[in-house]
Order: sequence, then structure tokens, then C-alpha cells
Amino acid sequence: MTPEFAMKQVEKKRIMLCADDFGMNQAVNDGIVALAEQGRLSATSCLVGGPVFRSGTSALLASGLSSGLHLNFTESMGQAGLYMPVSSLIRRTMFRQLDVQQLRTQIDQQLDQYEDAMGQPPAFVDGHQHVHQFAQIRTELVQALNRRYTEHKPYLRYTWPANLQDTPRAQQFKAYIIAALGARPFATLARQHGYSTNRNFLGVYDFEGGSQRYAALLSSWLQNAQDGDMVMCHPAASIQADDGLGVQRYAEFQVLSSPDLGCWLTAYGLSL
Repeated sequence: MTPEFAMKQVEKKRIMLCADDFGMNQAVNDGIVALAEQGRLSATSCLVGGPVFRSGTSALLASGLSSGLHLNFTESMGQAGLYMPVSSLIRRTMFRQLDVQQLRTQIDQQLDQYEDAMGQPPAFVDGHQHVHQFAQIRTELVQALNRRYTEHKPYLRYTWPANLQDTPRAQQFKAYIIAALGARPFATLARQHGYSTNRNFLGVYDFEGGSQRYAALLSSWLQNAQDGDMVMCHPAASIQADDGLGVQRYAEFQVLSSPDLGCWLTAYGLSL
């Protein structure tokens, strides 16, 4: 190995490419496992109430991916509990209108479900539609994690955007709206209690445009990513008819499984 090559290796920026929604449907599970086998992902976030979460855990464990809990308060998927549209959840958490005991119960139940199926604590915790950072929820989540994980704390997702200078303005706006729902207070709370987070966040867009548009977005995100950043994605190996995002999930899978991803990682000095 030449000194020049060794220096380039040292200077590589390590990022996390995390696929959300494992357990939502079989197409999502298949896509995530396939990408893991290709070395195209770092992690996946699990919907423990999803219809195929438990049946997919063997394949997930065998994949070697880091996995965590995708805390859910917006899609019941046939489960009883505290679920509502995200707009209602934002409003009710903002005014501290949720029942605290219900919040605690649901957080603990989902952590229990994850541990029972996976046989281990989650490596990290984030939120479906970013609910983990919402007012009320973030406080109860951190308290639950404090009670359960005194030695090995999971890391937590921080949604403040990374550099978005090459991202269309509409997508920049959406990214900052998500962050405004609690990114900074959540990060402050997490650090006060000794939890690590990613540096900044990428991957927010409107889930439209097919593979060509997603490729352009992903390339720009990777070009601007810095060491410690997280890129969120939502792939699926096929189009699930009853999934409103199914077409775009498949488009993401096509891009993530293409040779282009490896080329971008190399060109921008990144590793997963």
C-alpha cells in the first residue's frame, strides 16, 4: 500500500445509510435484506407492529445490519394503541395533550416487542415520521431508555439537516420543517442523558420522481455528507400494491442496488 493510498483510506468519511420501515411489508423486508447482502446499507429501523417484522427477524439478524426501533405513533397496522395522523400528533404533543401513561406504555411495549423478537436491545432508536423528537414523546422516550439501558445506551437519530446546498428548495424546506418539530430540543435532551446521535441528517424529500430523480438527490446528499452524518432511505424490492409509497420505494431500491452508489461513495470519499 502506498503512503498516498493509505492517506486516502484514513481520510474517508464514515456515514450511516439507514433503511427505515423494516417489518412494514414483505417487499420492504426483501429490499433491505438484499441491499444488506450487497453491502449497500449500514442499518435498518424496525416497525415492530408491522405484519412481517417478527417473521423477518431471522433474515435481518443474518444480514449483519445494525438495527433499531422505529418508534411508531402514527400507523396502527392493526395494533391497538395510541395512534393518530401525524398532523394530529404534532398538535397534541405541542400542547402536551397526550396521556403520559399511554405514552409510557406504548414506548415500553414497542421496546419489549423489539427485544423479544430480536433477542437483544435496539442499537438505536428513531421514529416513524420522526415522532421520537416530538414534545412529550421525547421526554418519555429518554426516560424509558434510562430505565432500561443503564450500561449500553442506544444511539438516537438527530434530524437537523446537513448541507443541502444542491438540494431543490422544496426539499430543503421539508427537511427544515421536520427539524423544527423537535430536532434541537431532542438533541439537547439526549446529550444531557449521555446518548450519542448522528452528526446531521440527509434523505428527506417528497417521495416522488422515480429512480432518475432519486439518483440525482442521493448523489447530491452523498456529495455533501460529512463524517458522522446519517442518510435515511426507504427501499423495497418490488412494488406492493397497497403501499402508497410502493412505486417510489422500488425506485429507491433500483438506485441503491445499482453500481452508481459504489461509484458515488468512492468519488466522495465515503464509507458505510
